[in-house]
Amino acid sequence: MYELSGVKKTYRKKSGTVQAIAGIDLSIPEGQFVAIQGPTGGGKSTLLQLLGALERPDAGSVRLGGDDLAQASDGRLGEVRAKTIGFVFQGFNLIPTLTARENVETALVPLGVPAGARRERAAAALAQVGLADRADHHPTELSGGQQQRVAIARALVKEPTVVLADEPTGNLDEDTRDEIVDILEGLSRDRGLTVVVVTHDSAVAARAERRITLRAGRVSG
Repeated sequence: MYELSGVKKTYRKKSGTVQAIAGIDLSIPEGQFVAIQGPTGGGKSTLLQLLGALERPDAGSVRLGGDDLAQASDGRLGEVRAKTIGFVFQGFNLIPTLTARENVETALVPLGVPAGARRERAAAALAQVGLADRADHHPTELSGGQQQRVAIARALVKEPTVVLADEPTGNLDEDTRDEIVDILEGLSRDRGLTVVVVTHDSAVAARAERRITLRAGRVSG
């Protein structure tokens, strides 16, 4: 699934340069549930952006299936993000004026899916995360856990092969956190999706099939 070789990423700041990723070799097989941990500033978010085709490395290769994300055209990277990767964020990133179903449908608009099919697929995705009866509710009418379920449904509706989650339980209480991790774990176990979660929560990481620790831009695990 993912093969990273010699990956480096440096950012320029007023105070100088910061090496966020200092040379990573990493393999993540298809269907694995991976947790990435490490101290703040260790490179976790940068690694997730590289895996998500949101950033290019300064050196090395990031292979996802048949694509080297370091060398692919901008257009191809856009296709990969739209079709292959589902994103889940700590802040949910839902549009407040849209219903749960309409928020999920937004992931299908760039793919040119007709309106009727978008509606059906969004309803099915919400049912998969236990929110069939909340499809017509707006985000303000949903709990934090329910909003995150909508965000997961939005990631799933385009039928990706990879789900990348950045602190997906950071704003949730422990019980709701466990419910969200149940869903993410099931995506890997039952649907064979590759799931990569960045988390500070060791209880979340303990549920993953594999833990990766990132410190000073270098990986272990």
